Amino acid sequence: MSLSPRSGECLMSLQALIFDVDGTLAETEDVHRRAFNEAFKAAGLGWCWDPQLYRELLSVMGGKERLSHFLSMADPTFMESKDAQQRIRALHKSKTDYYVEFLNNGSLSFRPGIVRLLFEAQEQGILLAIATTTSPENVTALLKGGLGPSGPELFQSIVAGDAVPKKKPAPDVYLQVLQELNCSPKQCVAFEDSQSGLASATAAGIPTFVTLSEFTTCSDHSDAKAVLSHLGEPHNPCEVISGNIGTTPYVSLEYLGSSLKAA
Repeated sequence: MSLSPRSGECLMSLQALIFDVDGTLAETEDVHRRAFNEAFKAAGLGWCWDPQLYRELLSVMGGKERLSHFLSMADPTFMESKDAQQRIRALHKSKTDYYVEFLNNGSLSFRPGIVRLLFEAQEQGILLAIATTTSPENVTALLKGGLGPSGPELFQSIVAGDAVPKKKPAPDVYLQVLQELNCSPKQCVAFEDSQSGLASATAAGIPTFVTLSEFTTCSDHSDAKAVLSHLGEPHNPCEVISGNIGTTPYVSLEYLGSSLKAA
């Protein structure tokens, strides 16, 4: 990617891109749902999460937390047993195994614009990071599936799962990424798809772009720099729902840098 002097000046303002995973990098949520159902079936449990129920459960961040929330409503006696948390951890481990298997056997693709932006950022020396509540195993499987065996090595920081005390919408995961990158929040841009993710990133002081996804749409966009259908490609323009992305029909590094410089 060739840059004009003005473009290069704009990019000096941009030090890092930080990505959420599920719904942001790829439309993974239905794969997660199917993996939960396979884990329930393997454990001899009669639960089945349909798409509508799973969409509601996504308001609870974290797989183990989501299970606990569901069980507190659907099967309170389960939660009253002394080994409830142990069984929840075992169910979640089983679900993760099924999820990784699905990714290894499938052809799940990254959302439009993701791969382009990752490699453009790498070429320009811009740091890359992951900030997510999903497990490290899930992140690794997705990055290798979408970017090849060395995919995880593109990222200078991957903070996932239970690596921080509080999950989104708390800012902990983003604060940890900023510490590992040694960057100011105003030198970074975050990409999210959910209300909880947007709240987490903005609470850490990071300008955030929302790309609406199949399951985790964001209802309050007021804190986002822009809300988009996806990041877009030159041949596959994105829909700008609110805000703006400059003069190109896709999210460019030049625009991201200029938006930070203007701020």
